[in-house]
Amino acid sequence: MKKPNVLFITTDQQRYDTIAALGNREIYTPHLNWLADEGISFTNCYSACPLCMPARATIMTGLQAQHHGLTGNDSNVLPMKGRATLPGILTANGYQTRAEGKMHFAPMRACYGFEHIDLPMDYFNEKRREGKASTRLHGVGENEVEPVINCMEERETLTHWIVDRSVDFVENRDPTRPFFLWTSFPKPHPPLDPLLQYWKLYEDAQIAPPEVGDWATDLSRAPLGFYRATFALNNSWRMTEEQLVRSKKAYYACITQIDYNLGILFARMRELNLLENTWIIFTSDHGDMMGDHRMGAKYNHLEGSCHVPLIIKPPAEFGSSVKEFAGQRCEKTVTLADLMPTILSICGAEYNGETDGTDLLRYRKTPEDRIFFGSCENRYFAVIDKGWKYLQTNCNGDELMFHLEEDPKELHDLSKDEAFAEKKEELKALLIREVERSNPGLVENGRLKVKDHLNTIGDVPRFPGLNTTVFPRDSFH
Repeated sequence: MKKPNVLFITTDQQRYDTIAALGNREIYTPHLNWLADEGISFTNCYSACPLCMPARATIMTGLQAQHHGLTGNDSNVLPMKGRATLPGILTANGYQTRAEGKMHFAPMRACYGFEHIDLPMDYFNEKRREGKASTRLHGVGENEVEPVINCMEERETLTHWIVDRSVDFVENRDPTRPFFLWTSFPKPHPPLDPLLQYWKLYEDAQIAPPEVGDWATDLSRAPLGFYRATFALNNSWRMTEEQLVRSKKAYYACITQIDYNLGILFARMRELNLLENTWIIFTSDHGDMMGDHRMGAKYNHLEGSCHVPLIIKPPAEFGSSVKEFAGQRCEKTVTLADLMPTILSICGAEYNGETDGTDLLRYRKTPEDRIFFGSCENRYFAVIDKGWKYLQTNCNGDELMFHLEEDPKELHDLSKDEAFAEKKEELKALLIREVERSNPGLVENGRLKVKDHLNTIGDVPRFPGLNTTVFPRDSFH
């Protein structure tokens, strides 16, 4: 039987609630809507270590960060070196494997099983050789959330370049082999610098302001341990609601550009009769707080940071649907570690090594749900069980607790409510057990050790992400 192709699409820092077909009627996402209408949306997908390099290593290995060893953006830790990887296994099974866009591997040029990779650095080098402007003429950093408008042509942008390279691959691939193509967009990760035509779509639109929980209205009383990344990377905590809404509009505009450009890739695949034998999978490495609770960036396990979209669309002739999949929603808890075993199963590639994931196409049909455990930088931890979420950080020892079934926006912290003390202790014990399993040195006498203290923004070194395109790196956005 002919093996299927896989088009794996990822964005960078796209939160779960940014697709019109899945509930956000403020945003334009026609082609992501098409995927959701024709496929299965896993509406409770989480990035257990919501940070670029660890999340991508999880996708590549099927292991969570605490198991593959990279818990932060650390180029000195090489979690894929010497390990079986998703593209490596597929290459060994006869697949032509290609990656276009941001990988954020270390070393930058490592392929880790891919036959060929084109990186954002290649785009910037190409523009420099051609004497053309690139998307980074402004000085806004890659962690800052202040919006800036790009007035350049669509065809000259990094987003379009990645799609153009992906189209080139499907047109000129080896037709005797099935393919695995990872199309990886660096957006909507800051800088929030959409093209003018996409900004215009949202400029005068009514966009809901960020959510602010009762525990975050007064920063002098807020659990500042969860604000470390915000204070270090951006100014969202000091921005007005109006300013944050503008940033949100720019964020949406970046997502819409990705979506519209995906229409080019999908159209070319249709013309090449590839949709009939290609699975399309869409997700993101992590989210962005986007001003919620006066936070920016990621790292912690609040919904905006770690809850991501995941859609799996099966092969089908354009204009027809697979009834088992079309428009289906699965509310079971899943993670990015599930992607590797799912894709390998789709491709008929056996792997008997260690993995933290499972084949989602089988898992969705089973009655059980799982407990989620998240760990990032050995600093932020969380568990989700039966609709309850408990978060703790070893910075200040701060904690939060939410009943997600009744409070999906995390507006009401129940960690200090005596009425829920028993539930908190139950979840806390579950979290401590998981932390101790992965890193016992972080626990002492059954409690999370307090690592450091954060009392004011002055306690955190600032890094707004100021980088030029001259220095070679694979995290340009």
